[in-house]
Amino acid sequence: MNLEELYRNLLCEIGEDTEREGLVRTPRRAAEAMRFLTSGYQVELQKVVNGAIFQEDAEDIVVIRDIEFFSLCEHHLLPFFGYAHVAYIPNGRIIGISKVARIVDMYARRLQVQERMTQQIALALTEVLDPQGVACVLEGKHLCMMARGVEKQASNVSTSYLTGVFRENPTTRGEFYDLIRDRKSYA
Repeated sequence: MNLEELYRNLLCEIGEDTEREGLVRTPRRAAEAMRFLTSGYQVELQKVVNGAIFQEDAEDIVVIRDIEFFSLCEHHLLPFFGYAHVAYIPNGRIIGISKVARIVDMYARRLQVQERMTQQIALALTEVLDPQGVACVLEGKHLCMMARGVEKQASNVSTSYLTGVFRENPTTRGEFYDLIRDRKSYA
């Protein structure tokens, strides 16, 4: 049975008429949406990076803040979404900035828990750059908490994962948190 048939069966199971005008193409659209939302399983880190690693003497914090993400909670198959803030301190190599956002997407487009996704992003950057340290913070809103269960719409979940100097040095860690807390736009 393919994904489209599964969605058709699901609609029938909840009591819908799949021949109703508004639902005739829903199984196909839902299957396409699920394929997109889980497309991260088909992506490999080295292909995402695509050689965009450059030798550079930079040695200060590089922060990419407010990277939007959208994922699916593996417990309820409901969306969670928010922002990723990723930083690293180079160790002779930097990465193309857009590749960091693509790494976030690669892990977001899988069935996830926010805690694991935060760690996966940080460890991926560690793998491709071997930096002095990586810091990753995700801030998310979870529909599994907002639309069902405890129904707390204003709740936010923050997770962090730190490696190297971000974990070992409180001053460096504090500088990172100060940089992501500052919400001024320079654009």
